[in-house]
Amino acid sequence: MSAPTVLALDLGTSGLKAAVLSARAQVLDSEVVPLEVTLLPGGGAEQHPDDWWKAIVRATAAIWARGRVRSDSVAGIALSSQWGGTVAVDAHGAPLRPALIWMDSRGRDEVRRLAGGFPSVDGYGALKALSWIRRTGGVPSLSGKDPVGHIAWLKRHEQKTWDAAHRFLEPKDWVNAKLTGRLAASYDSIVLHWATDNRDITKVDYDDSMLKLTGLERSKLPELIPPGSIVGTLTTEAAEALGLSRSVQVAAGGADMHTAAIGAGTVADFDAHLCLGTSSWLLAHVPFKKADLSHNMASLPAAIPGRYLFCNEQESAAGGLKQVMEKVLERTDYAAAFEQAAQAAPGSEGLVYLPWIHGERTPVDDPMVRGGFVGLSLHHDVRHVLRSVLEGVALNSRWLQTYLELNLGRRLEAVTVVGGGARSGLWCQIHADVLGCPVRQAEDPQMANARGAGLSALVALGLASWSEVPTLVPIARTWEPTRSLKPLYDERFEQFLLEFKHRRGMSRRFLGGH
Repeated sequence: MSAPTVLALDLGTSGLKAAVLSARAQVLDSEVVPLEVTLLPGGGAEQHPDDWWKAIVRATAAIWARGRVRSDSVAGIALSSQWGGTVAVDAHGAPLRPALIWMDSRGRDEVRRLAGGFPSVDGYGALKALSWIRRTGGVPSLSGKDPVGHIAWLKRHEQKTWDAAHRFLEPKDWVNAKLTGRLAASYDSIVLHWATDNRDITKVDYDDSMLKLTGLERSKLPELIPPGSIVGTLTTEAAEALGLSRSVQVAAGGADMHTAAIGAGTVADFDAHLCLGTSSWLLAHVPFKKADLSHNMASLPAAIPGRYLFCNEQESAAGGLKQVMEKVLERTDYAAAFEQAAQAAPGSEGLVYLPWIHGERTPVDDPMVRGGFVGLSLHHDVRHVLRSVLEGVALNSRWLQTYLELNLGRRLEAVTVVGGGARSGLWCQIHADVLGCPVRQAEDPQMANARGAGLSALVALGLASWSEVPTLVPIARTWEPTRSLKPLYDERFEQFLLEFKHRRGMSRRFLGGH
C-alpha cells in the first residue's frame, strides 16, 4: 500500500495550484491553472466559482496523468484560499452569481454608513468601533473590500440575489462545500464578516450585537467549525470529478495569509513571515488579542486552533511587478528582468516606485490612492524602472514593519519570505537592506500556501503535530542587510511616506473619490 499523501489546493487570485505532499510535507508533484479577474466600473472585481472548480479538476487530472503519485494514496485534502471574498449560494451550494473577491470595493459607501456615527474616530462611530474591537478584535475595512461590504452592496443593489441567497460563503468555504456538501466556515475564515465574538479563541460564535451592527442575517451565514478540524468526506460527485476515493477527508484549511504563516514554518509567537504574492503582508502569530484601528491591523483567529494571527495586508506586491512587466513593458521573461534590475545601483538613481496601483489597505485604508513613478528623468532606463519597482514594494513592506513592531512591542529578529516573488535572490536582498534585518527564504517559497494547507491537513489527520511544523519547512538561504545602504534606504523611506500624503489628495481629485 502507498504511503499516505495529502492534496493541497491553493486558490489564488491569478491561478489555482494543486500539490500532492508526502507525510513529511515534501511536494511530490504540482500543477498550476491560471485564472482571470473581471474588473468592473466602480471598483468591482469578480471571479466565477465554477471557474475555480474547473481549475481544481483540471489541475488534479494533470497530476494523476503524469503518474508521479498515485491518487489512491491521498488521505486528505485542504485548501488555502484568497480571503475576503463573497459567494452567494442557493440551498444546494450553487453560486447565484460570480463571486465578489477581495479586490471588490463597491461596498465602500454601504460600509461607511454601517460603521459611521458620532463621535467619529478615523471614519468610525466611536461606540461602534469599540464594540467591534472588544468582541471581534478589529473593525470592517472602510474600503468596502470585506465580505460585510460585499453583502451590504448586494442587499442594496442586487435585491434578487440577496433574497435568493441561502448562504454567503468565503471562497475557501465554498470550495469545501463543493467537496463535502457542508456549508461551514472556520473561525478564521468568517472573521471578515465582523459578526463573531472572538474573545474566547477556543469557542468563536456569532454575536447578536455584531450581527445588528453589520446588518447581516444569521440565517444567511454558514455554521462555524474550529480551525484544523475535519469538514467531512468527499461527496460522490466530488470524488468522481477529482479521481479520488469517497473516504478522503477534507480539512478546514485556511485563508491565504493564515496558511502562508504555516507554510513558512513561522508558527511560534512573534516569528514573522513576509509574503510577496499578488498582494503582500507581514504577519506573526501572537499570544494576545489586540487591534490597531488607526492602521487597520489586528490579531484575529488563526488557522491553528487556539491561536491568534496579527493580520494586515498591502494590496500590490508581485501584482505591481506583473502590471509593469506585462502591461507597460510588454515582457514576460521575469528572469531576464531581475538580471537587468540587478545592473542598476541601489536607489535606482533617484527613481522611486509607489506601489498603490489598486488603493491601499494597511497601514492606511484608502481604496482611492494611486501610485506610479516619482523622479523619472531622461537618464533612466528599463534597469532603473525594474529595480525601483522591487525597491518600492520593499519600502511598502517597511511601512508595515514599522507598525507591526509597534504592536508586537519588539523588533523583528528576522523575516521568512514566501510567495512567488521570494524566488528572486535580488528581491530578498533588497528587502533585507530596506527592512534592516535578516531575510530567510523558505524552500520552494512559491509553494508556501499549498504547503501550509497540506501541513494543516497532515495535522488534522494525525500524521503530524503543530510543534513539528518548523522542522518540516527548510530555509534555503538567508540574506543579511548591507549596513552601508542603511542611510540611503532611510532617506528613501522618508520620501516614500511623504509621497503617500501627496498622492492621497491628488488621487481623490483626479478620480473623483470621496
